Amino acid sequence: MPFIPIGDSNPRILLRYPWVTWGLILSCVLIFAWQASTGIQLSAYRYGFIPAVFTGERQLPPELVELPSLFTLLTYNFLHGSMTHLVGNMLALWVFGDNVEDAMGHVRFLAFYLLCGVAAGLAHFLAYPSSEIPMIGASGAIFGLLGAYLILHPKARILSILVVIPLRLPAYILIAAWFAFQFYAVFTGGDDFGNVAWWAHIGGFFAGLLLVFAFKRNTVVLFGGEPPPQGIVQRKTYGAHESRDRNRRRKRESPMPSAGEAPRRPKGPWDRSG
Repeated sequence: MPFIPIGDSNPRILLRYPWVTWGLILSCVLIFAWQASTGIQLSAYRYGFIPAVFTGERQLPPELVELPSLFTLLTYNFLHGSMTHLVGNMLALWVFGDNVEDAMGHVRFLAFYLLCGVAAGLAHFLAYPSSEIPMIGASGAIFGLLGAYLILHPKARILSILVVIPLRLPAYILIAAWFAFQFYAVFTGGDDFGNVAWWAHIGGFFAGLLLVFAFKRNTVVLFGGEPPPQGIVQRKTYGAHESRDRNRRRKRESPMPSAGEAPRRPKGPWDRSG
């Protein structure tokens, strides 16, 4: 990605904790630690998605077959090829995942994430049906999150790093730039940017763009309109002037005198004149 996301100014409304997002990040980190101990290339052939094996055109050696090739459309999402690969994907998942999970709920979000990963794998398969290279990485599913985020929060400000320059840009500009970069890489061959499954990114993005309508909660509005969602009451926060107004009201209503003020004697019959 040309931009590295590190945060956003988009608080959650419905969920206190994005358990699924955190669980996915933890799972990928633990699995990468396991990969590093057993061999990244070996794990890629065992659990990565290989189009030529998926079609039956090629067969893996028996010692490398751990799962039916159909299941590798899911398992490849949890593998990564390097620490840079892992950190880049987990940063994006950290920034965008919690708000999408907030809009869908835990179970729907998990299903959405996995379906975007499957769609990304199938897009890569359609582009390279005879490829013998394992595809691994969560970026296809994460591009699905970007598609959903674009529909849900296009105007949210994303803090990103461009080379060494911090930028806070609207999500629609940032995501459009990422998406345009994928097409640029595809149509220029992509060789200058390493061995990247560009069509998987594009497929995952379009899957997220479409699936968000089916997976979001009914109360969640689209395109960043009128938060909070209908029927949801946000906890009110008071500014400085509101705090002063509340203190004045308390002072007027309090029966006790302030410091330096003499207590007022209540009026009785003897105070009447005439």
